Amino acid sequence: MASDELYRRQVARLFERSPFYRKKLAAAGFVSPQEAGGLADIAELPFTEKDELRASQAGHPPLGAHAAAEISQVARIYSTSGTSGTPLYIPLSRNDVEQWREIGRQTYSCNGLKAGERVVTTYGAGPFVAGASLAAFEAIGCVHIPVGVGNTERLLTALEKLQPEALACTPSYALHVAETAAARGIKRTSVERIIVGGEPGGGEEGFRRKLEEAWQAKVYEIMGIGDIAASLWGECAEQAGMHFSADGLIHVELIEPESGKALEMKDGATGELVYTHLAREAAPLLRFRSRDHAQVWTSKCRCGKTSLRVRCIGRTDDMLIVRGVNVFPSAVREVVARFQPKVTGAILIRPRRKGVKQEPPLPVLVEGAAELGEAIAKEIRSVLLFTPEVRMVAPQTLPRSDYKVKLLDYSEAT
Repeated sequence: MASDELYRRQVARLFERSPFYRKKLAAAGFVSPQEAGGLADIAELPFTEKDELRASQAGHPPLGAHAAAEISQVARIYSTSGTSGTPLYIPLSRNDVEQWREIGRQTYSCNGLKAGERVVTTYGAGPFVAGASLAAFEAIGCVHIPVGVGNTERLLTALEKLQPEALACTPSYALHVAETAAARGIKRTSVERIIVGGEPGGGEEGFRRKLEEAWQAKVYEIMGIGDIAASLWGECAEQAGMHFSADGLIHVELIEPESGKALEMKDGATGELVYTHLAREAAPLLRFRSRDHAQVWTSKCRCGKTSLRVRCIGRTDDMLIVRGVNVFPSAVREVVARFQPKVTGAILIRPRRKGVKQEPPLPVLVEGAAELGEAIAKEIRSVLLFTPEVRMVAPQTLPRSDYKVKLLDYSEAT
C-alpha cells in the first residue's frame, strides 16, 4: 500500500479512536480526516511533543488519551524513565511488535550482521525500549549473547570465552570497556565490528577512530527513538551516514528547530527529525518531534542503497546557546578528538548558569596532556565559533558509564 494511502488511513483512525488527536487536530482547524489531507499536506498539521504525551497519560491513565487501542488489545508495553521518575508507557499491538522486529532486522543487517555470527549485547531486556532490539538478532539468525546492563566483568568473560564477532552497546560504554580491557593487558579480542547507539558519538569521526583503534574493529552506528521504534537507522560498511530502515511504516520530516518550519530533504541539510507512524496500531504518533538534530543525505550511497541517510549531530534539548551560537556537546567532543592520542576523548561541559543561554567562556573539561589547553581552546573557537574555557584534567578523571555518558554537568551552575 502506498505511503499516502497508509497515512490517510492512519489519520482517519486517529480521528475515530484517539480523543487526544481528535481534539488536537480540531483545535488546529482540521475537523475531519478529509480536511487533514495527505502526506503532501502534513506540514500543515501540528506537532506532537513528548510533554503532551506525559500529560495525556497523567490525565487518562494508564495509556493516555492519545492511544488508539484499549489496553486489552495491547500485546506489549514498554516505558521510558520519564521525568521525576514517572514512566511514559509505550504500548504495542501484536502487529506493532512484528513491525519493530522487521525494522530492527533491516537496521542490524545494514551493519553487516549475518546468520550464524555471534553478537554480545549490553541492552537491558527490562521495561525500557532498548530491550526491544533484542528480537532483531533472532530475526537475522545471529547467535545472540545478551549480558545486560552494568556487568563489565560478565562482558569481558563472554568476549574471552565465546569469541563473538560483534558487540552492540553505547559508544561511551564501548570506550569504557576498551579502557578496562587495556588496563588488564587484553590487547585483542575476536570482535570485528562494534555496533553503537543510544547516544551521539558513533558518527563522530574522532571518537569513531579512537574506538576502532582501541578495539581493532570497525564501528557502525545505529539510532532509534523509543516513542517511534527501538531502531530506525543503521550504518552500512561505507560509514557514510545511517540508512533509514522503516520505509513504508514511518514518515520522516526535517524541520528548523526554532521555528518548526519544514526543510527540504537534500544532501547536507541539517535540522530536527520529525516522525509520523503510518501503520502503528496501539499508539500512533503524528509529527512527533524527536529533538534529534541531524544532517541528511538523499543521494545514492556508495553501497548502492538509495534510502535516506542521516548523521546525528546532537540532541536539541542538550544544546546550549553561547552568545547566539548553537553549541552541541557532542560537537565539542568531536573537535577535542582531533588531538588524539594526547587526549582520551572524554569531555565534560560545566555551565556556570542554569538554562540554555550561556555567557562565554564556557567551561570545558578535557582529559589529556596539560599543555594542550590553549591549542584545544583555539581549535574550538575556530570550528564552533564560541569561546571556551578549557580545563585539562588527568586521564580517567571524568565519569565513565556502563550505558550512556552525560556530557553536560550543571552541578556548579547557579
